Amino acid sequence: MRVLVTGGAGFIGANIVECLLADENIELVRVLDNLATGSVDNITEFYSYSKFEFIQGDIRDYSTCARASDGIDLVTHQAALGSVPRSIDDPLTSNEVNITGTLNVFTAGKEKKVKKIVYAASSSTYGDHPGLPKVEHEIGKPLSPYAVTKYANELYADVFGRVYNMEFIGLRYFNVFGPKQNPKGPYAAVIPLFTESLLNLRPPVINGDGMTSRDFTYVANVVQANILSLFTKNSKAVNQVYNIGYGQQTSLLQLVQYLREILGVNVDPIHIPERAGDVKHSLADISKAKTLLGYDPTVSVEEGLRKTCEWYKLKNERSKTKSVNQESNI
Repeated sequence: MRVLVTGGAGFIGANIVECLLADENIELVRVLDNLATGSVDNITEFYSYSKFEFIQGDIRDYSTCARASDGIDLVTHQAALGSVPRSIDDPLTSNEVNITGTLNVFTAGKEKKVKKIVYAASSSTYGDHPGLPKVEHEIGKPLSPYAVTKYANELYADVFGRVYNMEFIGLRYFNVFGPKQNPKGPYAAVIPLFTESLLNLRPPVINGDGMTSRDFTYVANVVQANILSLFTKNSKAVNQVYNIGYGQQTSLLQLVQYLREILGVNVDPIHIPERAGDVKHSLADISKAKTLLGYDPTVSVEEGLRKTCEWYKLKNERSKTKSVNQESNI
């Protein structure tokens, strides 16, 4: 099998690529990424694999998507411009990347006879629906431009599946975290931000009172969901959308406490006003993914946080060593 990973230099994409490269049945793993939010550092270790290919290009360009899809059997589409606040600040670019870019990927898949496209959907699609846990068939009104773009992806996948007789699987991610997630930049996610702050003995910054809760999901569980979706033989599993979470609610205050215990630091958080567009509570019902895909998230939130903290500590140590070596060479 020959697999294309769009956004494969990003956090989730690079973890998927690593798993695919370890599979002897995979002939080619091709990555398409424009490196706007992804990083070469995430994929440098893969260059030694003869079956690894990297195309630096933008999904907003259809010809690039068509070239990347040439000779491909399966696509896992992770390329997107994430972050609710970013979409509120710049809805035009979020729309161009997440809607036009995804339409380009889907259309290229149609033209190149790709067997199946698995795409990253989002729990933001649930919008203002108050029900917990979230179930796939009950959604509300979107609360941000980002949520609109991710719901549009689902609508396009549904239409393409019916009109062009294609196979799609959408995975609604619930607050994914883990190694290779970037803590830098104005739109960094909460766990890398909190971890980086505590490692440097700075107070983590919480938007709101800290009672906001999320279904934090370790990246290995998300990788598992992508692999299951790509290779499922269950005909009932395709052209569906699934919640991909862990099925556990964790508040931001609980998250800070977990991280303080793991890192052995005692730094209190500071609070600032809540952000526009944020959902107050989120929790996934993952029974559909378990039943149809065989999804079984094996890494708990606490274990995932320990693994993540170890990765960030090692990364910081390497960065300090590199800085010292550079200074000594001056």
